[in-house]
Amino acid sequence: MNQLPYAAAANIPLIKSPSLRVPKPVELPPDIHPLPESVNPYFVYPFTLEPHTITLESSRRTTLAAHVAHREAYLHSRDDERERRKRDALRRIAPGFEPHSSPLVPTKGAANHITPNSTQEGTPNGSSQTHQRTRSVMDDLVDQLAALEGGSSKSDPSLPLS
Repeated sequence: MNQLPYAAAANIPLIKSPSLRVPKPVELPPDIHPLPESVNPYFVYPFTLEPHTITLESSRRTTLAAHVAHREAYLHSRDDERERRKRDALRRIAPGFEPHSSPLVPTKGAANHITPNSTQEGTPNGSSQTHQRTRSVMDDLVDQLAALEGGSSKSDPSLPLS
């Protein structure tokens, strides 16, 4: 009962083809050189290659740094060119537009110039410049509407409406 369950099958070859056979075990020759006790004598560093290796490595690093700088400059110039083209396209649509500046403020033309006395007459206690601008825009709109109404009522009634 102390035997292994597969002890009877241990001697049966598992090769089915008669042309194949189990290879013979490898026998080493008796005069083979065994490994030495220490392998330290085999690790000899040739210090004559040291200056050559250092020179090659420093030149390689210099070349790599130059390539990296060139690549960074190219990418930066490409980004700047892309931003410049985008700003030019935006300026074609909205002249004077600058994406990183404050919003554009409209300025009055010479024809719509308002004197300071006329704006301060309608405002009590001299209100701020922003309020005066808003008031003057509204005054201009009222004046233009009044002119349109006045112009249509003064037209010649004998003329047909077109």
